[in-house]
Amino acid sequence: MTKRQLLLSYFFLLFGLGFSCTEPADKGDNQSPAEETTNLIPIIFDTDANNELDDQHAMAYLLFNGQTFDVKGITVNATHSGGNIDEQYREAERILQLCQQEGKIPLFKGADKDFLTIQKDLENPTHDGAAAVDFIIAEAQKMNGKKLVLLAVGKLTNVALALAKKPSIAQHLRVVWLGSNYPEPGEYNQDNDTSSMSYVLQQIVPFEMVTVRYGKPSGTDAVQVTQEEVQQKMPGKGPRIAEPITGRHGGTYYTFGDYAINLFEHIEYHVDPPARALYDMAAVAIVKSPNWAEQSLIPCPVLVDGKWKEQPENDRKIVLWENFDKKAIIEDFYQTLDNIQPVGGK
Repeated sequence: MTKRQLLLSYFFLLFGLGFSCTEPADKGDNQSPAEETTNLIPIIFDTDANNELDDQHAMAYLLFNGQTFDVKGITVNATHSGGNIDEQYREAERILQLCQQEGKIPLFKGADKDFLTIQKDLENPTHDGAAAVDFIIAEAQKMNGKKLVLLAVGKLTNVALALAKKPSIAQHLRVVWLGSNYPEPGEYNQDNDTSSMSYVLQQIVPFEMVTVRYGKPSGTDAVQVTQEEVQQKMPGKGPRIAEPITGRHGGTYYTFGDYAINLFEHIEYHVDPPARALYDMAAVAIVKSPNWAEQSLIPCPVLVDGKWKEQPENDRKIVLWENFDKKAIIEDFYQTLDNIQPVGGK
């Protein structure tokens, strides 16, 4: 196969799967359970769950959209502000409990350290992050004619390790990453492990960058909700569990909505009125409905000394997401909480 044919094949792969993973088509009341499952988007959610408060909202939004997603599992990683891998795991576990999915959706510990440190130890079956990495590989290898969406909303360490450990899974994946202020430098997820991001960008795997862009209207930073709005809209939202969880800031909670209010009470605010961005939730939203943001295909850039360098002649192309429809995304989030369809149909 020529280089041109390989490039065209990659474009078809990217456009055919990266751009068309929209909501399942409505086939009417005669659709069988097997057909319904086939039409769902297979997805793994890779998260630094204990870092802020957007991960928790993204997780709940994902788990309550069973009409759209087939959630294969949750994997966690550790970033600087969220504590070690055990703390990340415990927060993800709390959300699974509040969403009544504990024991139904598998949860795995991923990377505590950075990619370059762990890569040297990949031959060790118990290397840092092995449980999550091996799970990603196993689920990717099960794909038959569909792409597994690997939605990463923290550092890209687990993703990079899976690709390094088993390169052949690239053909089965669609990597969607919430991160970067591209084309500007910096951003929390990116800076937590630049080596993992650079490695993934060098691989021939469909890759989509969901921009953050602090303080600008074009990134997910613009998808904000105020503390007052959360206090008004979230009380009691979600299913009520039989035994309460103990929140990371203390207190006991029976519903996700009440826990969300607590999370908003224990966060710093830098704007008036007090508001926080639900970055990660917006990333879930554009996988559910791609028309809630603008997407473009760009030559893959490279990060050099912390700054983006364009590569206009690069045959490797990635998808860039920007200009998010805040109104539509936030409205759908609240509507989802009012009309919960749990993943797995239970």
